[in-house]
Amino acid sequence: MEFKKNDMVTVKIEDMSHDGSGIGKADGYTLFIKDAVIGDEVEAKIMKTKKNYGFARLMNVLVPSPDRTEPKCPKARACGGCQLQFLSYEKQLEFKKNKVEGNLRRIGGFRDFSIEKVMGMENPWRYRNKAQFPFGKDKDGNIVTGFYAGRTHAIIPNRNCYLGVEENEEILNLIIEYMEENHVEPYHEETGKGLVRHALIRYGFTTKEIMVCLIINGDSLPKKDRLIERLVKIPGMTSITANVNKKRSNVILGEKILPLWGQGYITDYIGNVKYQISPLSFYQVNPVQTVKLYETALAYAGLTGNETVWDLYCGIGTISLFLAQKAKQVYGVEIVPAAIEDAEKNAELNGIENAEFYVGKAEEVLPREYKEKGIYADVIVVDPPRKGCDEELLSTMLAMRPERIVYVSCDSSTLARDLKILCSEEYRLERVAVCDMFPASVHVETVCLLSRKSS
Repeated sequence: MEFKKNDMVTVKIEDMSHDGSGIGKADGYTLFIKDAVIGDEVEAKIMKTKKNYGFARLMNVLVPSPDRTEPKCPKARACGGCQLQFLSYEKQLEFKKNKVEGNLRRIGGFRDFSIEKVMGMENPWRYRNKAQFPFGKDKDGNIVTGFYAGRTHAIIPNRNCYLGVEENEEILNLIIEYMEENHVEPYHEETGKGLVRHALIRYGFTTKEIMVCLIINGDSLPKKDRLIERLVKIPGMTSITANVNKKRSNVILGEKILPLWGQGYITDYIGNVKYQISPLSFYQVNPVQTVKLYETALAYAGLTGNETVWDLYCGIGTISLFLAQKAKQVYGVEIVPAAIEDAEKNAELNGIENAEFYVGKAEEVLPREYKEKGIYADVIVVDPPRKGCDEELLSTMLAMRPERIVYVSCDSSTLARDLKILCSEEYRLERVAVCDMFPASVHVETVCLLSRKSS
């Protein structure tokens, strides 16, 4: 049978795709249905057809799956942030494990391995220490903030996201009150007019320190004292800044920070290492799970105190400083100069003297230091962005032949691709663990240990 747009179908969901959509068949034709979960029987409306598969919208759940759960957030379907809120937490972890395992087998060609642990959360809510809220207006002209609907820039109003801390809602209420009373306009993407683009809020889970940074399409905030006066009443308020971004693009942060009140950073801990975090710092968003992830990476690195370790894509030195506690010497490499300044400050803050940092692309710095200065590594730790490692970097790692490589990844498909290259001759995949850094979403962190075959 040939289906066309707007046809209604009944589908039994048999699987889930990498983006969390339910997969089922109608008369042998495969359909992807967002918000449907394995085991559901659903009524769906076909939205788009291709030759061998199509996409449909969930209209009704006829028979709910035993693993279906009522989402905590009333905006869960409309908002693009949580793809798995309809799935029980136990099954979310199973989905993530299967996703990593499937990619390692299918893309990496690995057969003989097992995932030794899946690190979940006791309480998978209110875990994010950072949130970014866009501002705009609704059709009645009211100022709104919340999150973008999936694959669009339409704002779904929501000041109470259950992944963020409770303080976020109070802060957003105060910002909107200030904007309404003082006629401060939100930014309008189509026209490029309006002032307030986003609010970035960071929260120190250990220190209880709060940072508010307003991203503005201008050089100053009118009547800023009226906003500051409100915000400083919130317990823990430590840093209030504005970030200037006048570009007509969807990049959230500009480069210039204007101090408004307090210091320009907050502090927080991962384990017993203290970090200074500025508005522009890259810092893991889930501190509870970051400790588990880093402790696993540290265990996999197998440090005895005599090793030279290279930490590639080191950010503000989060993993580097963790490793420095057990290594002889750590070298961190990161392309963002401000992050390296933070890393050096953080090393000083913790009295760590065996960590040195380089600004530059890992795929340029490492080959240069290896070829020109003959530096070597006992252990290389790599935590690249989603696109994985550069080929030049992989070949330098292979040429340097460290005893062990610890690969931390936020995208298991590029991880599998890179491991296939590293393990083609020189290394073997020894250990794999999965960490649920982002409950309710489809994203997952993986940490792998590669050991040299000849040693």
